[in-house]
Amino acid sequence: QVQVVESGGGLVQAGGSLRLSCTASGLNVGDRAMGWFRQAPGNEREGVSCISWSGTTYYTDSVKGRFTISRVNAKNTLYLQMNSLKPEDTAMYYCAAFASAACSESWSRASSGYWGQGTQVTVSS
Repeated sequence: QVQVVESGGGLVQAGGSLRLSCTASGLNVGDRAMGWFRQAPGNEREGVSCISWSGTTYYTDSVKGRFTISRVNAKNTLYLQMNSLKPEDTAMYYCAAFASAACSESWSRASSGYWGQGTQVTVSS
């Protein structure tokens, strides 16, 4: 049974930092593309970042230079380090495990794969 579980969300002031974790079972995070997505109330889901099996990373423009995606294969865990947080980063954040090894050109619009239940990030001004 495949399961991905996010954690690490919370309430933080603007300019602060949070690190999200995504722990997987039933699959290996190191042999496939993994992604972080977010959805704010009233907005469509947005692709935040993707990491391929080779370690190549991709970010949406609004988080470049502030967020870092990484993984620790031994812990079978994906991370999203979020620095210099802004109120517009407030959203539910989701982890996704894709069937492909590489992040596709359309990774930010992906809906397939295994998804977690999300962790809430709230950034106050």
